[in-house]
Amino acid sequence: MKLQRTLVAGAVALLAAGLLTSCTAGDTEAKTESIDAFPSQWEEEITIDVFDGLANYMGIQKGWFAKIVDDKFNMKLNIIAPNVAGGGDTLYNTRVSAGELGDLIITDKGERLDELIEGGLVADASPYYPAMKNAARFDKAVDAINEGNDGIHAFPSSVSSLLPTESSEGIDSTFGPFLRWDLYAELGYPEIDTLEDLLPILKDMQDLEPVAPNGQKTYALSLFKDWDGNMMNNAKQPVTYYGYDELGFVLAKADGSDYQGLLDGGGEYERVLRFFHEANELGLVDPESTTQNYDTLWSKMQNGQVLFTWWPWLGQSAYNTDANMAEGKGFMIAPLKDQQIFSYGAEAYGGKQVLAIGSKAEDPERIAAFIDWLYSAEGSLSNSSQTMGAAGPQGLTWDVNDAGEPELTDFGKEVFLSGDADVPAEWGGGTYLDGVSTLNISVVLPIDTDPETGFPYSYKMWDSYQKLTANPLTEDWSAHMGGAVTTMEYLKANDQVIVAPGASYTAPADDSEIETLRNQVKAVIVQSSWQAVFAEDDAEFDRIWSGLQDTAEGLGYEKVLEVDMDRAKEQNAQREAIAKEFAD
Repeated sequence: MKLQRTLVAGAVALLAAGLLTSCTAGDTEAKTESIDAFPSQWEEEITIDVFDGLANYMGIQKGWFAKIVDDKFNMKLNIIAPNVAGGGDTLYNTRVSAGELGDLIITDKGERLDELIEGGLVADASPYYPAMKNAARFDKAVDAINEGNDGIHAFPSSVSSLLPTESSEGIDSTFGPFLRWDLYAELGYPEIDTLEDLLPILKDMQDLEPVAPNGQKTYALSLFKDWDGNMMNNAKQPVTYYGYDELGFVLAKADGSDYQGLLDGGGEYERVLRFFHEANELGLVDPESTTQNYDTLWSKMQNGQVLFTWWPWLGQSAYNTDANMAEGKGFMIAPLKDQQIFSYGAEAYGGKQVLAIGSKAEDPERIAAFIDWLYSAEGSLSNSSQTMGAAGPQGLTWDVNDAGEPELTDFGKEVFLSGDADVPAEWGGGTYLDGVSTLNISVVLPIDTDPETGFPYSYKMWDSYQKLTANPLTEDWSAHMGGAVTTMEYLKANDQVIVAPGASYTAPADDSEIETLRNQVKAVIVQSSWQAVFAEDDAEFDRIWSGLQDTAEGLGYEKVLEVDMDRAKEQNAQREAIAKEFAD
């Protein structure tokens, strides 16, 4: 690695302006000797502050993950979570002003990381890197994240050994037309040529089951506003069925072959709004869509009140219980003939978040050892089990069977198939879910291959798991999908997925003028989009859409679009470059 050094001076430079002017990093000119191995044990117990921009938990890490960390490093993790503290960036600003963010820092790369480096709030980990044998497997990503810096100040997340042109998704695509397969089956599995052909099918499905088991009326589509930003978030989702993803006011195709302004006449965004509007005219859209939030929608999914979703992690997670699937009920993808679903490629140089060692950490060597462990097989399996499907600790939730393949233990089956279980005392006690890592970051992608077993870290990709969980629903789906066992297997076999190479692109922050224009334009886009969906008739839809285009243009839409278009093309240039680099 070009940044590797044998002796490092931990020089600190405070910024001359902004928040960091008040930092008092002190005299840290002491030199640190380079090491090539970490101690096998740590004598003195310590508690470190972990400032974690992703965490949804605040306090001391508990349970089985805490015990593993304690056993290996004699260390406790005190999680500081701005998401829990509330107040936007208040906690971050307060701690930065005090000159100490945390002993271990999990934050965004780019502007935020740069200001922390310039302000002297993160340490140069170069002296410890020769000892970080696990992180060294992803040396290219470590090198890239620190390019331009004098030292090693950050470590990447979401790394893998996959090529950037390979999908980062496991058994299911992130996006796709997922519907209640049992009702679709009752209709005789009608072919769906294109997005608009879904409407009569959804109408027939709703007619088949007009009332959910809880006595409430069913709707094919149920929407929510929580995630609206540059656009109506729900309207962006079907756009992904045709290979597009958003970047500001631009819809950019994964392969760079097309770019659309959000308000282009006849574009994909208008198409989806018209699709929703027509669905509403057919009585398919939940009238509570304008007032409910995601949590309410989740409850409706659980209760069987909604028949379609664009995300597997909504419909399947909420409704595909063991009991429902045993009856053949559940959400599965029903492909459109003309779909080419957008997929995020494995990010060669890591994801948006990074890990760093605080410049005032009392024991930076031990924190470096902990970060390095997160890149190991044991660390990947244990740390990424919260949200990403990694299997957890070997010997507790899974083990290698007589055939040399990984499979869930009885305890693992109870945890992953039934929802939770009490952890044996020797593993720390408590419940499994209470003890999962609260870092909420995958340092290595769970779909990557465990070098110690040769199988993915994600148990959902194991043959043993797929055989274990086969049920009337999945068997019927597979029988009508050419024998495919997973969504991604079907999409790849039928050339219905398009991968955007993982270039780790980060859009720069808007300047003050663009930020002001964007805020006023996006507010109009979101408001008018919702009004168009619930317009009384087609004529009113046309009037609202036309009015939106005129109003947005008057508010500076074209100026923001020009900025976003340049960024979208810069993003694609980086995608092409990374694809070429790794193909050579």
